[in-house]
Amino acid sequence: MASDQEARGSRVIITVLGDDRPGIVAAVAGALSEREANILDISQTILQGIFTMTMLVDLEKADFSELKARLDELSEGLGVQIMMQREEVFRYMYRL
Repeated sequence: MASDQEARGSRVIITVLGDDRPGIVAAVAGALSEREANILDISQTILQGIFTMTMLVDLEKADFSELKARLDELSEGLGVQIMMQREEVFRYMYRL
C-alpha cells in the first residue's frame, strides 16, 4: 500500500475553462478513463456562461505526458483551456 506522500506524488490538478456547451465533462472524463486515470474529486460551475471545472485526479496507472498530450488535443477540439499540473506544484504555487 502506498504511503500518503507517494499517493500525493501521483495526483494532478486539472482545470478547464471556456464557453459552456454540452459534452465538456463527458469528453474530459472519457479521456481520463481511457488512460486509467481516476477522478478523486471534481467541482464545476458556470459563471455567466463561462464553464469552469477543477478536478483532483490520481495518475497511479496513467502516464503524465501521454495524458497531457491527449488533454492538449482535447482542448483544441473543444475550444476550451485545459491545464494539468502535478498536485505538489499546484500546492507550492498557491500556498499562503
